[in-house]
Amino acid sequence: MLLDTVWKEFSDIHLFRFALDTVVLLVAGKLLKWTVSVLAKRNRRLQKTVVPAVYSITNWACLYGVLLIFLFDFSDNRWLFYPLYSKGGLDVTPFLLIVALMIVTLAHRLVKLLTKYVLSTVYDHYHVDRGLGYTFNRLIYYTVMIAALCISFTTVGLDLSALGAVLSVIGIGLGFGMRNIAANFVSGIIILFERPIEIGETVEINEETGRVEKINLRATTVRLDKSGTLIVPNQYFIEQVIKNRTTEKPSASIQVSVSSGMDTKKVEKLLHQAFETVKEADHSQAPDTTASVKLIRLRNHSFDFLVEIPLLPGSQKDGIENEMRHVIVRLFRENGIEFAKEPIEQVILRDS
Repeated sequence: MLLDTVWKEFSDIHLFRFALDTVVLLVAGKLLKWTVSVLAKRNRRLQKTVVPAVYSITNWACLYGVLLIFLFDFSDNRWLFYPLYSKGGLDVTPFLLIVALMIVTLAHRLVKLLTKYVLSTVYDHYHVDRGLGYTFNRLIYYTVMIAALCISFTTVGLDLSALGAVLSVIGIGLGFGMRNIAANFVSGIIILFERPIEIGETVEINEETGRVEKINLRATTVRLDKSGTLIVPNQYFIEQVIKNRTTEKPSASIQVSVSSGMDTKKVEKLLHQAFETVKEADHSQAPDTTASVKLIRLRNHSFDFLVEIPLLPGSQKDGIENEMRHVIVRLFRENGIEFAKEPIEQVILRDS
């Protein structure tokens, strides 16, 4: 048995050598990161680009270095090459399983480093559109990972043709259950290529407004302005009407209703005055910003006004609207302007 072989051949010498080599490797990694941080201390550009890349590469190099040290230090032990099973004349051993795992994880990490630190710089240099760059990154990632999985399966003796046949049978059996997943998968590919929406754009979904953060093959992540995130199946973006608010100019709006007997010109003047008061206190507003005040509705019991304020990117819409309401209430009270009262419905009861 494998456990009996491990117990017989395991020795303190192997363990000590492995521990010593591991400590040396980790100390070397720490020393490398410290050296890079010292050299880049006075250069902010290097601190934002080179230092994180070196730290990430060093951490993963140490991890794989430990695995390689383990394989090297215990290479003379038979348990590492003990056949777990045979497939097509190939004896699958713990050594092959570790190698297969390393291939997949190493491919995953390398492609992440490539897209984050290398391709992003190339995209910036050649002014590649952000959405197109994201599409390239996802295609490269899935291509590399599929290739790595195929190599790993072959390494441990799995026949890819047989595996494909098994997956086909499973696919037929779960066809109806997997229908939505397949539709979302295809929709994700369409989104990546046609790009009806892109990373960073602002969209409106079911009267909720949010920013597109991530587009995966099955679902898209949208961060809402006020209430967390939405995980939206990609099929929704293909089949439903989505309002893209990216090119929309941000604005704040306040609707005010006053009694029908009030002087409309005076009300309009006070609303402009309220905006000027808020603008003086809110330094995020541009000096030349002006509010639009419109009389939008005439009713028997009220006159309705709409105040629209153009906002700069990053302005706090809710905060500005809240402050406007407070100032409007104060100015109306000081100038004798009455807010409209909701009409009371009268119900007349008659004796039968």
